[in-house]
This record gives sequence, structure tokens and C-alpha cells, in this order.
Amino acid sequence: MERNSNEARRSATGTFLTLIKIVLADAPVLFSIIFLSVGIVHGLSFAVTTPLMQRLFDSVEQAVISGSGVSGVVLAAFMMVLTIILCQVLNGFHNFLGNAYRLLLSGSMRGRINCKAARLSPILYENPDTLNLINQANEGANYAIDIFDASLSLTVFYLPYFVFMFIYLYLLEPVLAASLLLIFVPLALSQLVRHFAFAQLEDEIAPLRRENEYWRTCIGNKETRLLGAFGYFRSLFSQSLQLLNAATWRAEKQSGLAELAMQTLTLCGYISVIWLFVDALLKGRISVGAFAAVFASIDLMFAIMHEVVCGRIGGLARCFGPARNFMKFLDLQERGGICQTKDTSGIRLKNVSFSYPNAAIDSLQNVDLEIARGEIIAVVGENGAGKSTLVKLALGLYEPTAGVVEQAGLDTRVADMSSLFTGVSAVFQNFQRYKMTLQENVTVSSPQAADRAIEPLLGKTGLSADDNVFPSGNATMLSREFDGVELSGGQWQRVAIARGLYRAHDIIVLDEPTAAIDPVEEANLYRQFAAIAAGKTAIIVTHRLGSAKIADRIIVLDGGRVIETGTHDELIARNGKYAEMYSAQAKWYVKDNEKERATNGF
Repeated sequence: MERNSNEARRSATGTFLTLIKIVLADAPVLFSIIFLSVGIVHGLSFAVTTPLMQRLFDSVEQAVISGSGVSGVVLAAFMMVLTIILCQVLNGFHNFLGNAYRLLLSGSMRGRINCKAARLSPILYENPDTLNLINQANEGANYAIDIFDASLSLTVFYLPYFVFMFIYLYLLEPVLAASLLLIFVPLALSQLVRHFAFAQLEDEIAPLRRENEYWRTCIGNKETRLLGAFGYFRSLFSQSLQLLNAATWRAEKQSGLAELAMQTLTLCGYISVIWLFVDALLKGRISVGAFAAVFASIDLMFAIMHEVVCGRIGGLARCFGPARNFMKFLDLQERGGICQTKDTSGIRLKNVSFSYPNAAIDSLQNVDLEIARGEIIAVVGENGAGKSTLVKLALGLYEPTAGVVEQAGLDTRVADMSSLFTGVSAVFQNFQRYKMTLQENVTVSSPQAADRAIEPLLGKTGLSADDNVFPSGNATMLSREFDGVELSGGQWQRVAIARGLYRAHDIIVLDEPTAAIDPVEEANLYRQFAAIAAGKTAIIVTHRLGSAKIADRIIVLDGGRVIETGTHDELIARNGKYAEMYSAQAKWYVKDNEKERATNGF
């Protein structure tokens, strides 16, 4: 798995700058301007209350000493109350905009992950490192939003507040402003320790978290309960959870001890600031009103400072590790290629070998194969022979480790995925069971053309929307979870085959999608498939050899090598591997007169 070598992207600064670019690209400009403006005014409104409080206390003192009346006091009190009301209104409006902004960013981040995943080479999903990184990216997206949220708050709310208060205190007594910095530094150092601790933690716990999530899903599985394996999987879940918690505890302990030491220094600084204020008052350098206002605001000031350093900056320290993984995922090398137009030729594999990531041996070795346009090919072999791998190479999903694969004249290593997959349809053994309606399940490849009738395809796969199975016809929801129906395995396989046939295609693959259908019905279904595939390139992968009879040519794989090719009759006559496997399965294909009368053709 190749990654961008630009380490700046992985640093805290690089992560933040990249995140800013993403936000600026995705967020509406007017909304951003309004949000930033409200945040700045909100921060200043908090700060303004302190000098207004000083003015109120000074006017009260002057009224008591000089007997000048209460008009000045009333005006100062009115300004104070008006500012507090404005502050609360801005607080609510700012929070509302912040939640809306967060939802906007969340959608943007998820969209980027999904788009990136679609552009990656499919072989990357066979690599555990990629799976770990996807898990980290989904976690990191949330943390990336937290980073931006915290950074934005620091910039537009807290920074104006502290700049105003620093200037105000400096004008009162310069040493008071300087003392605030001495309190800020220890807190900032403690959060720096947290940053390094949790950045390292995320890399350590990502595989543990993915394993823990998997064991959790196993615990609630119906098969697990039926087999009485709940205790076994709970034990595995507990063990992975203990390792996860132990790693987290080490990071928390390290950062907690550092924070305790720095909090002690901060407390000493807080006491020193109080003493400086008292000393300035006693020596007449500040007024009683200024002392009272600052003394009344100092708790709020330190609470905000603690929130900034331990809450916001501390949160940033914890977030940067996971957020960098989000950036790493976006940095993964995509499968590129040149957009090309296919010709009318078939598929060719020239001395092709292939191995999966981290595999010790090749799954395919020195395969030479040519599939002509319009030819129906059956690929057979025992489990693990390399049948599905061969198909994925032929379709261009995987790129060969050695050799060349050409699909309709395109070299799969240099053509982009849109060129390779145009006019290609496939139904794999692990097909998707979409929790959508029957109509949507079949037409998902071309929803814009969903008015095309699906009933003929359903009928040819042995389904009918008029059956009791589908109480709402084509609009029947295929998920009990969403108040629909639950299909059997065989019914789902027929829906998947109809979906593959619905897509406009020149090349189609059926990779053992009929395991839940009995052998004779499977053979009937494949005969019907052969009729509709006439004139198109079709590949059938099966371990049931009775279904391979319909093919123009049969490819026999064993140990990743092509060991036999020919028609059914030719291979039987050779008395080789194919004949041996067919003889072992012959009992499956004893003629059943009733089934033999099944309708053939389309």
C-alpha cells in the first residue's frame, strides 16, 4: 500500500491546514462568514462585561462619596444588563450555527471517504493494513471535525476575548497581563504531552478496535446463540477489550501525571495573580471599581483559560492522532489509468500470475487464456483452485502480479476503472442483499432507467413479483428490518442474478451465485442464462460440473494453473481431472422428468 511521502500532511500543522482546505472547499461561503462574524462578536461580548462592571462599581462609589445622584449608576447598570442579554442571545445563536456547521462538515467528510474508497484499487481491500486504515479514517473523520470545531472556537471566540482582556489588564497594570502568560504556559505544556501520547495510542489501538468490533458482532449472531458459543465469543471480546483499555490507560496515565504537575504550577500562578491585584489596590495603582470588576471576573477568566487549554487544546491533542489517519486515507494512491474505448475483441490473459498481499505463494501461475467475444466459458475446479481470482483479473478488478490481461483490447493495468467496467456485469457468490424494494434491488445499476420492465428477468430466474412472497409486488421492501419481507437464500440468489442481467453488458460473469439452489434447478437456470447471453462474452464459475455443460469451452483449474480446456464431451473423453470430478458428482444430475420439463429459453 503506497502512501504519500509528504510528512507535512501528517504533522499537526499539516493536518490542520489540509482540514482548512477541505472545509473551505465544501462549506458555503456566506454561511462561513456569518458563523465567523457571530463567533467574534460573541467572544467580545464576554470580554466587554468586565470594563462595564468596572464602570458600574466606579459610578456606585462616586455616587456614595460625592452624592452625585443615581443617574450614572442607572445608566451603567442598564449597559451592563443589555450586554449580558446580548451575550446570552449570541451564545444560543452561535451554538445553533455551530451544530449546523458540524453536520455540514460531517456529511462532507463521509462523502470524501466514500468517494476515495471508490477510487482505490480493489486489491487494496485484500490487505489488512487498508482495512485498518479505513477503520481509522472513519474514526478520524469525527476527530477531524472536532479539530476544526475547537480551532474555530479558539480563533473566533476565545482569541478575541483574551486579546481584549490582555489589553484591558495591561492598561490597568502591566504586570497583571504578564502574569496570565505564566499561568497559560504550564497548561499548554501538559497538553503537548497529551498530543504525543494519544497520537501514538491511535496507531496502537486501531487493529485492536477493529478486532473488538468484530467479536462484538459475533456475540449477537443467531448462529452463535444456536451453537452455544456465546461464552466463547464473549471471552474473545473481553480479551480484546482488556488490551484496548490497557493501551488507553497507559496513555491516560502518562498525560494525567503531566497534567497534575502543570496544574500545580497553575494553582501557584492563580494565587500570585490574586496577590498582585490586592497589592495594586493597596498601593493605589488601580481603583476599587477596577479591583472589584477584575476580581468578580477572574474566576470566569481562569475557567475560560482552563477550558481553552485543557478542554479545547487538550481535545486537539487527543484528536490529531486519529485525524492524521483520516488524512493518510485520503493520501492513499488511487488506481488511475487512461480513459479508453473498448474494441470488439474478447479477453486475453498472457502468462499471468497473481498473488494476494502478504501471501507466500501465487494464487494463479503462468495462465495463458483467450476468451473470444460471444463465447461462453465455464471455469471449474476444486475450492481454492483460483477460479474467483481468475475472474477478477479478467474483469480488471485486480491487476496481475506478472503478465498482461487485456479486456476488449484494454490493458487492465493502464486503463481506468470506468473504461474497464463499462458494459460489464457480474454476480458474485458474496452478492449484496440491499435493504431496498425488489424493483430497486434489480435496477440499482441504472436507476434512471428503472421504468424498464423487470418481470421478464424475474420470471426467467424463477421469481414472480405476483407471488405471495412479494405482497406489494415490485414495491415490496426486501428487509424485515424496514417493515418488509425476508427472502430465503435461494430467492436472494435469483434476485441477484436478475440484477446482473438487468445491467446493460457485453461481458457478464456468474461467480457461483447459486449455492442455495439445488443442482438440477441450477443447471436449468444456467441453460436459460446461456440463451440470453448468446452473442455476449459470458463466464460461469461453478464447482457443480453439470452446469458447465452449457459452455462453449470449459477451463479446469487446479492449484492456480490451467490444466485442461475443452468441451464437456472432450474433457470426459480425456478421462482427466474434469472426468474425475464429474464422476464424483454424477449422482446430483440423475434426470428428474418433472424438472427436465422446466421451461427453457427466454
